[in-house]
Amino acid sequence: MKEIKFVDVGEGITEGHIQKWLVNDGEDVKEDQAVVQIETDKAIVNIPSPINGRIKIMAKEGTDVHIGDTLAIVGRDDELKSISIQKQEQMPQSQELKSQIQKQNLSQAQPTSREVIASPSVRKLAEQLGVDLTQVIGTGPNGRILENDVRNFASKVVPGAKAVPKFSEVLEEQHKEEIERVPLSQTRKAIARNMELSWTIPRATHMDIINATALYDIVNREKQKVEKDLGIKLTYLPFIIKATIEALKENPRFNASYDHEKLEIIVKKYYNIGLAAEAPDGLKVVVIKNADKKSIVELAKEIESLAEKVRNQTITIDEMRDSTFTITNIGSLGGGFLSVPMINYPDVAILGIHKIRDFPIVENGVVKPGKILPFSIAFDHRVVDGAEAVKFGNDLIRYIEDPEFLEML
Repeated sequence: MKEIKFVDVGEGITEGHIQKWLVNDGEDVKEDQAVVQIETDKAIVNIPSPINGRIKIMAKEGTDVHIGDTLAIVGRDDELKSISIQKQEQMPQSQELKSQIQKQNLSQAQPTSREVIASPSVRKLAEQLGVDLTQVIGTGPNGRILENDVRNFASKVVPGAKAVPKFSEVLEEQHKEEIERVPLSQTRKAIARNMELSWTIPRATHMDIINATALYDIVNREKQKVEKDLGIKLTYLPFIIKATIEALKENPRFNASYDHEKLEIIVKKYYNIGLAAEAPDGLKVVVIKNADKKSIVELAKEIESLAEKVRNQTITIDEMRDSTFTITNIGSLGGGFLSVPMINYPDVAILGIHKIRDFPIVENGVVKPGKILPFSIAFDHRVVDGAEAVKFGNDLIRYIEDPEFLEML
């Protein structure tokens, strides 16, 4: 008899949502047979049976589970009969109680003098409530103290005091018949955490435009042939990826991450390009591994394949990890002239590319119709400076505006 547990699947994932049981309770299953689908922050994971036997489901479909929780038990009939059904009913409650105890222990801990990470609004709230922020344990990224941390602490330091209500809670009570609370999906929880991590990065943004006439002409000349001969949709993106990699080779600190603990820059000499992809349940970042070693056609094929996996929710965690630099294609959505994209933590920078559009181009004093591609580079100012961002942008422009470079790809 063996338990099927929700195991650590990496990438810092600590919880999941039981999306679907692939077998029925009491059904015979085989070793390595997928029995349940778990939706995590990153992707949907199939959990297999460890042995042959009959399965007893211990966690209900549609519930949340945490690392180490028992999902089911597989064994012989006589072994399964000895299992109390109470275990199934009590597991979510015991997990919730465990979480509450851990949170209570954190809240009661008395930290020593340390750096306080908190926004101005949180500091102002602490002042209003008479809370010493050096005594508060922050639950945000890197120990950042959040508004709820201050309110919870304030309710505990005064015996018998109730939690201080937020102004929004007062309004919510007044409009309780006119509002709806919508729980975050696993994907939206991941997006929220990643955005909070991204916001801890001291960032700046450089913006410019590219004369994309040559790029436009080459793609429009070749796309029908590529689609007819190979069945692959050719877009501007593979060419932009290739030009970006060349710019990264000349500006290696953009292909890096920042080690906050050791105060070091981790420069990466491989090129895994993350691509922001819109999914039915929210934004995901898929990763083209070793993109520098792939042809334009190979990149186009992989972009199409990854996008399809995101749409039908078959993308794997491995296909969304280990990016070294990220590109977000705002232009594919049809909007925006310039924007400030969010850095994909722990990358140092992100390139936002926008819609290619008609624009007057001046060449040798003569104005002629052409195509422009606006772009934005958001970057970690701890690692690179504005002058380096301008150089990276200029190198990117140089490659995309060079017909000979584009023809060689």
